[in-house]
Amino acid sequence: MCAIAAYTMWGIAPLYFKQLQIMPAMDVLLHRVVWSALILVGLIAGKRQWGKVKAALRSRKVMLILFAAGILLGANWLLFIWAINNDHILDASLGYYINPLLNIFFGRLFLQERLRLFQKVAVLLAIAGVSILIFSYGQVPWIALVLATSFSIYGLLRKQVAVDSLPGLFIETLMMLPFALIYWVFFASEYSNMLTNDMSLNLWLLAAGIVTTAPLLCFTAAARRIMYSTLGFFQYIGPTLMFFLAVYLYGEPLEEARLVTFGFVWTALAIFSFDSLRAYRIQRRVRYAAPE
Repeated sequence: MCAIAAYTMWGIAPLYFKQLQIMPAMDVLLHRVVWSALILVGLIAGKRQWGKVKAALRSRKVMLILFAAGILLGANWLLFIWAINNDHILDASLGYYINPLLNIFFGRLFLQERLRLFQKVAVLLAIAGVSILIFSYGQVPWIALVLATSFSIYGLLRKQVAVDSLPGLFIETLMMLPFALIYWVFFASEYSNMLTNDMSLNLWLLAAGIVTTAPLLCFTAAARRIMYSTLGFFQYIGPTLMFFLAVYLYGEPLEEARLVTFGFVWTALAIFSFDSLRAYRIQRRVRYAAPE
């Protein structure tokens, strides 16, 4: 239930960001950073994880990696907000469909992880689907590729540091906070002036922190209770909900070439999921067959 809740909240996030469509994406991002930081302070205190935060702060290597991860996370958030508010939800959906396949590719490229046959087929199908879109439109689906790449590299960086999800996100957000505050004071639009806004807009802005942290809490709760490979099967809930919102609620055009690309990526994900389930069952049989 926690996994379904997390990915459902990520999938319906466009409904929230569409309410702030009058604002520049940078303004929405600054509010996301500021109010998330405040909520995370309360969560860290409530869960008594200040010790983990202090341990991370004492390591220069950890801080450098988290700083780089924070930059990627902020860029990913910014592009995601911009894409939604400029009617590119289908591109965002495609990006998060591609993301798990890109994770496999990066695992091979940077972590020397061996790819199984079906994993190779899945990656090649995704590449073929994106190539069809490039040749059909004459342009690269850059929103989808940048969202997928930035989040995959972010995950790769976080894999390099032994910091729990909540303290790690808190430190990353804390690093973004000074930039957000400077932008708020000197560059933000009039819609970020909470003294002159109406109450409804201010409430939407304050909700940015909840929209950021609530799915993360559900995700971490799920990750502690079920196998990570099992958790991975739920990750397609998010981009699927985005896809239906884009096509059926917001009326984004689904041209033939784009549908063919989605078809290739969906096929790749089906093969990837089948392979993951097969590998999990083999590992389980080996584990149960091993002597005590």
